[in-house]
Amino acid sequence: MQGILYEESTIWLFLLVTVVMGGWMAWMIGRGIALGWKPYWQAVLSLLLLGVAVRFIHHALFEGTFLSPHYYVVDTIVLLVIGSAGYRATRARQMTTQYRWLYERSGPLSWRPKAEA
Repeated sequence: MQGILYEESTIWLFLLVTVVMGGWMAWMIGRGIALGWKPYWQAVLSLLLLGVAVRFIHHALFEGTFLSPHYYVVDTIVLLVIGSAGYRATRARQMTTQYRWLYERSGPLSWRPKAEA
């Protein structure tokens, strides 16, 4: 897996920087965009910029390659998955809380119209 997902000497650095630190920020970006009732594309744009910040942390702290398209894509895919989950979880909670007479939860990331009584 080294060389494909991460360039550091151990996977623990990838997990710490990209998944834990970057993932937390990605979740909060997705959540914040959803709480403001903003469209999903704004979350995607913000997460693409977060990918650059995560690459910089890899570079500054662990001497990773900053301008590496391959590792930028890997990091950004991880961030997009986590950030999208944060966006959908928040939006599902919003829709079922604020419009409880119209919608009900159908899963942690989704909602559906309530059945006619």
